[in-house]
Amino acid sequence: MLTFDQGKNKDIFNLINGLFMLIIVVIMLYPLYYVGIISISDSQQVAKGRVHWYPIKISFAAYERILTNGQFMHSFVNTLMYTGVGTTINLIMSSLCAYALSRKKLPLNRFFTLIIIFTMYFSGGMIPMYILVMNLGMIDTIWSLVLPGAISTYNMLVMRTFFVNVPEALHEAAEIDGASEFRKLVVLVLPLSMPVIATMVLFYAVDHWNSWFNAMIYLNTNSKYPLQLMVRNLVIEQNYGQYYSGVGREIEDSVAATTIQYAGIIVATLPILLLYPALQKYFVKGVMIGSVKG
Repeated sequence: MLTFDQGKNKDIFNLINGLFMLIIVVIMLYPLYYVGIISISDSQQVAKGRVHWYPIKISFAAYERILTNGQFMHSFVNTLMYTGVGTTINLIMSSLCAYALSRKKLPLNRFFTLIIIFTMYFSGGMIPMYILVMNLGMIDTIWSLVLPGAISTYNMLVMRTFFVNVPEALHEAAEIDGASEFRKLVVLVLPLSMPVIATMVLFYAVDHWNSWFNAMIYLNTNSKYPLQLMVRNLVIEQNYGQYYSGVGREIEDSVAATTIQYAGIIVATLPILLLYPALQKYFVKGVMIGSVKG
């Protein structure tokens, strides 16, 4: 009869699983690493295709051109503003809606929930949305970027599920003290829901930071463009003439177009990557409790 050493088998499994996860991590991180080493390598070495695993003749000239370009940095400030204002509106609207739907005594609670879920699968489409934004006078304004997506149905439902798990006894105690529904939300529910709030901040902030399509549709003024739209124009349309000291000097310039493109990608990506470690301790708890319980 064959016998198996469960402890040994478990160690083998953990080793194989660890190696597999390491391979996945390398596959996921290498593209970002590659963009990084290209952005700090000498343009001539990049042009010759010699940069693969490590930077060659390290140079930060591309970053100097990016960070000293007025239009690029103005778009960076625009993105900070759009992300801050948009995320604030998202949290306020989602919290209000989620709290209302979490209260079982809300009339037609189930009906309103089904109507809102319906919007996850069906919408008017791009043209009706553009006509609506235009008729509201929001074209070429910040509001065209932050108001149409004021609530993400999925994120709101995650918050609703989290709010449902706040003990009813706390609500009753607050009502005895004369607290209104709005006061219960602000003083009672939100302080107890920091994990899901932090998770929603991350979700909404990343969404706003990475958004460029709505800006391309609704904004007509270059000075109002967000960072991601500038990077998109830089990478796809190869609109990099403004980053050279002389217009029309392309590959002859000391900084090749490729290094400028990749430096722009790093500058646009790095700030939002730094947000993850700050909110990571809330992330898993917020998503798991908000999605599973209820």
